Amino acid sequence: MTARKSYHLSWANYNLELGQRTCLMGIVNVTPDSFSDGGKFFDTETAVAHGVKLAAEGADIIDIGGESTRPFSDFVTVDEEIRRVVPVIEKLAERVSIPISIDTMKSGVARRAVAAGASIINDVSAQRFDPELAGVAVEFGTPMILMHMLGNPKTMQVSPVYDDILADIRDFLADAIDKAEKHGISKSKIIIDPGIGFGKTLAHNLLLIRHLQFFQSLDTPILIGASRKSFLRKILKDEQVEDIPPDLPIVETGSQAAVAAAVLNGAHIVRVHDVANTLATVKILDAIMYAAEN
Repeated sequence: MTARKSYHLSWANYNLELGQRTCLMGIVNVTPDSFSDGGKFFDTETAVAHGVKLAAEGADIIDIGGESTRPFSDFVTVDEEIRRVVPVIEKLAERVSIPISIDTMKSGVARRAVAAGASIINDVSAQRFDPELAGVAVEFGTPMILMHMLGNPKTMQVSPVYDDILADIRDFLADAIDKAEKHGISKSKIIIDPGIGFGKTLAHNLLLIRHLQFFQSLDTPILIGASRKSFLRKILKDEQVEDIPPDLPIVETGSQAAVAAAVLNGAHIVRVHDVANTLATVKILDAIMYAAEN
């Protein structure tokens, strides 16, 4: 069990206390092809209703994405991504009081999303695909999530190899933080994500969660997104079956186990599909960690 350093994240009209309590980021994929729920929330009204539901269930942040980053996925144009996410953000911002993050690698999408009501930029490319993305964060004063990914979504799962999985990802994230600061983003507004499932084998993902405390040296809040991912399904499926559906109850049980391990090893924020179940999980975990520290 790893004690988490506490961080106070303050911007615009929002404040997040990260440390004593695990923060929940609820996922709304406005895509036809996301691995876990592709097509379920592609309609604007359905996506908005789902975001409202996640907020009511206890989400601290709602993460809106309009481009699937599942392995081997195709890129989406800026105009199409804007068409998908902006109407959802506009309507959701009127109905929830918690911050909305935009999950995008494109500065044009981020700018329109923030103007529509988003207040966090979640960049799975860590500024590698669009250097102007950091400028949007600086202009609007938004926090930025920097994630490690090996290559890009089309290539990341083609035989991923590292010299030292922990050191390589730590160095990548340290460099991403440095670049963000040089662009003018305050370190107090940076969150890191080791990128579970983004260019990692099953063994890589397990090691990252097991040794998550390794990234505490970067001195930023840590986000983990393991919910329903393929490495969990590989562990849970029968040997005769190639894969199992991401929304099976057994996969959610596995997701909660991954959440528990991540939180006990230092995660400040967990990005999940099932907020209600995860809230119960982290309430118990946080109580145990707090008791252990006192």
